Amino acid sequence: MNKSPLELFRINRRFKQGEDYLNVLDSISLSLTPGKLTALVGPSGSGKTTLLNIAGLLERPNNGEVWVNGKNVSNLPECHRTIFRRKNIGFVFQVHRLLPEFNALENIVIPQMINGLIKSAAEKRAIQLLNMVNLENRKLHRPGQLSGGEQQRISIARALSNAPTVLLADEPTGNLDPATAADVFAYLKQIIYATNTAALIVTHNMKLAANMDEMLEMRNGTIVKVMG
Repeated sequence: MNKSPLELFRINRRFKQGEDYLNVLDSISLSLTPGKLTALVGPSGSGKTTLLNIAGLLERPNNGEVWVNGKNVSNLPECHRTIFRRKNIGFVFQVHRLLPEFNALENIVIPQMINGLIKSAAEKRAIQLLNMVNLENRKLHRPGQLSGGEQQRISIARALSNAPTVLLADEPTGNLDPATAADVFAYLKQIIYATNTAALIVTHNMKLAANMDEMLEMRNGTIVKVMG
């Protein structure tokens, strides 16, 4: 049984272009460590988001295996993939995607209740997560009443609401000014360490990437370890 929360083995992904195929991912393998942040960097179009989608069971590779918490989930039927993803993997995107008609607390409670938790237990965990991102005092505010940095901190708390072992983030600070980005990243780093979650974070911000535990760079459809 694999001990890493997320392992990819020999992942290949290609797309048909006319009569030819474009190879985006070429036999990529990687392993994440609990409680560590791994940066994934590289030029636009290098396949970073495709790799993140495959790791998050949002897309299937042409070849290779995806293991999450010691389970080979490569060939799970779509309905089972959805349930497994909801319980084991959290997502943070460049755009926060919070539900505008619900307040901060409710945005963190709802995913837990969808996952089967009773409301009182879901609210208790939501408060704990809000405290971790220093926004408990904003729990009754709707997304439109929050700053961009606050919205993204809520989205980080929401991503961890079901206690996933893996967090996948695609440019989580990309829409923020440098000072706010650094502030949001500090909270992200703190909460990853506190929850012992394994995080894979796509970013173009090399300053933030250099502050993570490991940095991987995508080149020509493959991965090179730059740091860590």
